[in-house]
Amino acid sequence: MSYRIEFAPAASRKIRDLEKPVQTRIFRAIEALKKAPRPPSCKKLECEEPLYRIRVGDYRIIYEIHDALLLVLVLKIGHRRDVYR
Repeated sequence: MSYRIEFAPAASRKIRDLEKPVQTRIFRAIEALKKAPRPPSCKKLECEEPLYRIRVGDYRIIYEIHDALLLVLVLKIGHRRDVYR
């Protein structure tokens, strides 16, 4: 079973602003979430909503998993110093 990937508008805007090599690495990591939305390298964030994050170098991808819909919603992409603000 394969999950569908959707991007929040803020995540779409942010990824367009990144350099091409970084974009490529981030897209590869997001594509891998289709088959395994909870890879061993992901971390569940301690907040009210069930959010997860994966690391791609100095960048972080924050996302939600909707198992009933087979959906991974990418909410935020950013540098590690800025993404949690």
